[in-house]
Amino acid sequence: MALVIVRGTLFGEFADNIALEAIGALVVFAAIGWVAGWIIDYVVRDTIEAAFRRRVEWYVESVKTMTSELENNPSKEP
Repeated sequence: MALVIVRGTLFGEFADNIALEAIGALVVFAAIGWVAGWIIDYVVRDTIEAAFRRRVEWYVESVKTMTSELENNPSKEP
C-alpha cells in the first residue's frame, strides 16, 4: 500500500486514484496471505497429526510387547 502511495506521489496522480489502487493492492495481498496461511495450516496440521499417530502406534506396540513378555515370564516384573 505504501509503495502505491509513493508511486502515485512521484508521478503526480490524484489521491482518489492512489487510494483505489492501494485498496486493491491491499485486498490482493490479503487474499494471497489467506491462501498461503490456509495451505501452511493444512500442511503443519497434517504433519503433526501423522507424527502423533506414529508415536501413539509405537507406544501401543511397546505396551503390547511388554505385556506379552510379562505374561510369558512373570518373574521379570519390574
